[in-house]
Amino acid sequence: MNVVEFAEYLVKSIVLEPDLVKVSEFTADEDITILEILVPESEMGRVIGKGGKMSQSIRTLIQAFAAVNKMSKVKINIDSF
Repeated sequence: MNVVEFAEYLVKSIVLEPDLVKVSEFTADEDITILEILVPESEMGRVIGKGGKMSQSIRTLIQAFAAVNKMSKVKINIDSF
C-alpha cells in the first residue's frame, strides 16, 4: 500500500459518499510530496471535523505512514469540489 492508497482508505472511511473522494500525488521538490485530497462540498464538514480535529488527525496518520515507510516529507491539502 502506498501513501495515496492509505489516504484514500482513511478519507473514504469517514465520508458518506466514498466513490467521490479523489486523492492525487504531486512532487514539489525532490524531497517534498504533496497529497491533494478532494471531497464533495457536502462532505467537508465530516473531513474537517469540529475545530479541525479530524483533518489534523488525518494529516498526522498520513505523515506517520510516510515516516514508517521512509518517504520524503508529505504535505496534505484538503479541498472540496
